[in-house]
Amino acid sequence: MKIEIWSDIMCPFCYIGKRNFEKALARFPNKDLVEVEWKSFQLDPAMPEAPKYQDDMYMFVADRKGMSYEQSKTRHQDLIQYAKSVGLEYNLDKALVTNSMKGHRIIQFAKTKGLGEKAEEILFFAYFTAGKNLNNSATLVELGKEIGLTESEVYTALTDPLYLQKVESESYEAQSLGATGVPFFVLNRKYAIAGAQQPNHILQTLENSFAEWQKESPQTALNVTAGKVCIPDKECH
Repeated sequence: MKIEIWSDIMCPFCYIGKRNFEKALARFPNKDLVEVEWKSFQLDPAMPEAPKYQDDMYMFVADRKGMSYEQSKTRHQDLIQYAKSVGLEYNLDKALVTNSMKGHRIIQFAKTKGLGEKAEEILFFAYFTAGKNLNNSATLVELGKEIGLTESEVYTALTDPLYLQKVESESYEAQSLGATGVPFFVLNRKYAIAGAQQPNHILQTLENSFAEWQKESPQTALNVTAGKVCIPDKECH
């Protein structure tokens, strides 16, 4: 059964939602029959690479939302505590607000090598915990290597129009499915979970979706006639 997860690497609830999903999946007895695909969704495609108040997230949000600095900081402190409750450390005092497109392009390339989830995790950590600038070329090369990409592959991800198109296509796809924000989880194209739900809720939805999928796609046991065979890492007999 396939699960598609749309997220933005600069969305604080997406990282929290990732942890809650992982906890739910770890408790799911049929997790080996689940395929997970991470997909791109840009919350603010028009965001400048170096916006006003880039190095002060509290002021950046206060200015954008029309609230006081103190109100913004209080909200973010609540967010830091929420993240801590799921095992994440958010160092928002040193976060650098920026456009997320370059990070998404790297994720799209990483997906072609089966490294999509790893790319998500590393970029989330880089932004929310390590305070990395996700529009700095040297930083992106460093993070790309941590993901498992070469410097040349990072350059390709950042310059080939294909990966820009993939990001935009997946964002449009999410909207066509009814997503108005992220994280957005779609299970078997029949169930959807919007937002960073608790693991118990995710697990219940996972079980319901899997039960339907299993009815539609029953696992058939084959009637095998045995002969001489070679087995990986063992002798042929």
